[in-house]
Amino acid sequence: MWIRQILLAVIGSSAGAVAAGGLFAFIAELGVISDFADRTHTGDKIQWYETCVMLGGILGNLFWLCQIPLHGGVILLAAVGIFSGMFVGCWAMALAEILNLFPVFMRRFNLVNCLAGIILGIAAGKTLGCIWMLLQEAK
Repeated sequence: MWIRQILLAVIGSSAGAVAAGGLFAFIAELGVISDFADRTHTGDKIQWYETCVMLGGILGNLFWLCQIPLHGGVILLAAVGIFSGMFVGCWAMALAEILNLFPVFMRRFNLVNCLAGIILGIAAGKTLGCIWMLLQEAK
C-alpha cells in the first residue's frame, strides 16, 4: 500500500514539475519578462525578475496545495487580483503580438476606425462581468 502511495506521489510531482516547467518556458518564450524589463529600462535586473516569477509560482502552489491561510483580508485579495490580472493581460497581449493576431484581424474585417470602441467595449464587458460575478458571490 505504501509503495503505491509513494509511486503516485512521485508521478504526480513529476507531472506537475513538467507542466510548471512548460508554462514558465512558454512565459519566457513569449518575452513577457523581457518586455517588462525593456519598457521599464531595467534590463540589468532581468535575472531578478525571472527569480521573482519563479518564486511566485512556487509559493503560490505551496500556499494552494498546503492550504496555508493568508491573513490580509480584502486588501490582500484586491492586490493579488490586480497584479494577477495585469500579468495575465500582459501575457495575453504578448501571445497576440507574437501571432500578429490584431493587425490581421483589423485589416481582414476593416475595423481600423473602430479600434478605440472595440477596446473600450472589451474592457467594459470584462468589468461588468467581474462586478456581476462579485455580486453573485456576495449573495
